[in-house]
This record gives sequence, structure tokens and C-alpha cells, in this order.
Amino acid sequence: MKFLLRCRPNTKKPPTGKKVAIVGAGPAGLGAAGILLCSGHEVHIYDALPEPGGLLIFGIPPFRVPREGVREGVKELVEAGARFYTSTFVYCGEKPHEHEALLLVKNFVDLKDLVERYDAVVITTGTWRSRSLNVPGEDLPGVHKALDYLFRIYAHQLGYLPKDKVYPTGKKVLVVGGGLTAVDAALEAKLQGAEKVVMAYRRTINEAPAGKRTIETELIAKGVEFRELLNPVAFLGRDRLERVRFVKMKLGAPDKSGRPRPEPIPGSEFEEEFDTVLVAVGEEPTPPGTCLGIEFNPDGTIKVDEKNMQTTRRGVFAAGDVATGPSLIGKALASGMRAAQFVDEYLRT
Repeated sequence: MKFLLRCRPNTKKPPTGKKVAIVGAGPAGLGAAGILLCSGHEVHIYDALPEPGGLLIFGIPPFRVPREGVREGVKELVEAGARFYTSTFVYCGEKPHEHEALLLVKNFVDLKDLVERYDAVVITTGTWRSRSLNVPGEDLPGVHKALDYLFRIYAHQLGYLPKDKVYPTGKKVLVVGGGLTAVDAALEAKLQGAEKVVMAYRRTINEAPAGKRTIETELIAKGVEFRELLNPVAFLGRDRLERVRFVKMKLGAPDKSGRPRPEPIPGSEFEEEFDTVLVAVGEEPTPPGTCLGIEFNPDGTIKVDEKNMQTTRRGVFAAGDVATGPSLIGKALASGMRAAQFVDEYLRT
């Protein structure tokens, strides 16, 4: 993530007198800032977390994305004139009540105020809300979203969150999912001292989004048990999680994703003891809220014009996962850079 600034400081275009607010300091927001600064615009970036980087700092382990590289890129932007407003949650409509970042937020800013004060606004708030399994017992103590589990551990390690806010890791941990977040959560559970870590995936290792090689080399080789064609259907316990009820699966015809559809095998249910479950079955877009006539797609992403990445509110743009849905870091970065080019055109017309 170094070299976020897309020009040399001495080759920046002359100041335009235009001011742009970017909401979200993850890959898309940082990518947009690098383009807009080089175009001569004044850039202010607002983020709910106490330092820029988003999931690159607070959700992804440092062995996968080195934090120092991200910080060097941010330093480049600051030296080029970017101003960061951290621990500042930008909301639209009602103030938020449920968001992990609220643990670290100190200030709130209304998106309407930014629209009034800036010549353009770019929303790049990503996908911070984890999907639920919607099975009985998911609200039991001991059942957590994997992304929230990782976020709290990293926020504590970085010195931003007290230890008592970190979700405890039990001795027998189940991770549900087949993507990189599931892989990272399983590895972290091992590092946190879990005696047994099982990763359950409803398809086979060949369909897992994380990839067969990653699962074999990063998980199985390090003692994590990978179980395929398995799906939890209930979390059981009195005052906290004690057991998980599973059903075995088989693969059927391809679904809309193009992968074989997992189908439950009747009569195959069984139970097993676990004291911690980490759910990693995907993330959902987390826009600032609803206001200003900004419309959304059926999947919760912000609706943008494909020709210029502008939302249904003139002067407000959206980029990255909040507009496209969950993607890889490189795609989010590229999306932010592309949006910045359209913002520059908008400001010059």
C-alpha cells in the first residue's frame, strides 16, 4: 500500500480551490485521495477508526498486509496535504447504534454537513457488517462474528481497545466459512491458545473462496482441522454456547454463483461440543445511512451511475465495496482511484 500518492509532490497540479471530503479511510478512500491530491484539490478524509487504513489495519493480520506499508502510504498523503479526521463517524439520517467502530469513535459528523461544506463527497465506507447464519442460538455468549473477533483483537494489540472488550477465545473453537476471514480467524484462534480449532465449510475445499492451497498450507499444516460438506443448524447451551448441531451436506446443481449448490442430507444431523463459534460467511455494505435522496441497490450497495460513479445525489460519489459489494483489496483501491478521476472531471466542469 505504499505509493498511494499517484504523482511526485513537485508534480502536483496547481491548486484548484476545490475541497473534497472522503468518508472512509480504507483502500478505496486512500486510493481516491492519492488521485485527487495530485489533481490539485484539497482533500479531507473522515474515518471512524483511530488511524487510517480500515480493514488493512484493523481487520487483516499483518502477515497478510504489512501495516507499516499502509502507514507509509498514509504518510505520503499527509505530506501532500491530506487532512485526516480519525475517530470520527460520519452518519446519514440517524446516528448509528450497532457498529464495531463505535467502540473507538469520539466524534460524529452528519453527512448533510459535509455535502454543504465541500464541493464533492466520496463515500468509501466498505463492508463492515458480517452476515448472520440466522440459526437458533446465534445470540448465545460465545458465538461471535469472525470479523468482529479479529477487529477487537487487533484494536487491543494496537493499544486502542482495553483487554476486557476483546472476545475471549475458548478451548474448542469452531469457525464457520471458507473465505480468507475464516482462515484468519482460525489462525488467530490458534495463536490465542485454543486447543482445538475446526473450520467447517458447507461445500468442499475445492470450492472454498480462500483456495485449496491456502487452506492446506496456512491451516491444515498448522493444526487446524478442515471439515467440508458440513453446516451448523443450531447453537446450543443454557447460559452460553456448549454444543453445535450440524447437518452433513452434499453438492447439487450449480447455483447463481456458478458453484455446486450445497444441499442438506436428511437424517445426518449430529452434535459436538464447542465453547466458541466464529461466523465468517461474508460481509454486507455499511453505508453511512439513509438521507439526501441517496438510493441503494437490492443488495444494500449504494447505487451509482456506471458512467461516472456518482450516486443519485449530485456531487456525492461512492466507490469500493460499499458500491460494488465485497471484493479484494486491489479492486477496492482501483475503484477509489477510478471514482477520483470522475470527481476531478465533475469539479472542473
